[in-house]
Amino acid sequence: MSTQHIRNFSIIAHIDHGKSTLADRILQIGGAVSDRDFKEQFLDDMDIERERGITIKASAVTLSYTYEGTEYMLNLIDTPGHVDFHYEVSRALAACEGALLVVDASQGVEAQTVANAHLAVTAGLEIIPVINKIDLPIADPEETARQIEHVLGMRGNECFRVSAKTGLGVRELFDAIITLLPPPPDRTEEPTAALIFDSLFDSYRGVICYIRVFAGRLRLNQKIRMMGTGLTYRITEIGKLTPKMSPGEELSSGEVGYVAASIRDLHEVTIGDTITDADRPAENALPGYEPPRQMVFSDFYTGQQRD
Repeated sequence: MSTQHIRNFSIIAHIDHGKSTLADRILQIGGAVSDRDFKEQFLDDMDIERERGITIKASAVTLSYTYEGTEYMLNLIDTPGHVDFHYEVSRALAACEGALLVVDASQGVEAQTVANAHLAVTAGLEIIPVINKIDLPIADPEETARQIEHVLGMRGNECFRVSAKTGLGVRELFDAIITLLPPPPDRTEEPTAALIFDSLFDSYRGVICYIRVFAGRLRLNQKIRMMGTGLTYRITEIGKLTPKMSPGEELSSGEVGYVAASIRDLHEVTIGDTITDADRPAENALPGYEPPRQMVFSDFYTGQQRD
């Protein structure tokens, strides 16, 4: 698919502002999950995420959407909202060109709204402000729009007003993603460079890397090299997340998906590393990420000075 028909975006928000619910509704309307298979917090597949009602790990899913007769590929990378997972958010944003900034119409702009907005601006992303929960009796979308304008410097009259819970206004967001977010640049003919933004271990396939291809393409059975470690592997499986893993033949410039290459140890994969072609490597690795900042500090001391 031409990069002009690809949109890579994240949803960012303060905790409990409805980010995961909006992701659920986008998956439903985009046809990625049937009503029969649907469950709340669909992308939160860790037990603790569902138990606590929070997102911890970034997750990715590829949707197909038709706009004015043309089919588009939408790659949604879901992010955590809690301040403790700031590093996960920065990793997800590095794989995108745009972001939906969700603000609760009853809570307004809060601390993590500002922090995530600054992260997206620093990453050079196009931001679509979204006022959520407009169905609540205590919702004040006008005041929320005013806060978005004064605190974040975005135009209040350009905010999209939605209810992720009921689905009101969410279809209009799909059109906005197509028309307002930029496509990735076409770098298909350049040497391969793909960013690893997450990984997991599968007992049968080994380490599975979630990647965003920035240049060139990756194919099944291709010999690849990790630029950070210098280790080489051969791709045994490649595909998209729809949201289940759907194997294919290749991923090209601008696309998001996964790669397995019989990697048996998680320590061999570094988040933020660059995958390149072993025979025609890229000259430079992708920027990767800044080291994670500590969010929680602790100390200990005795109850009695003599102890």
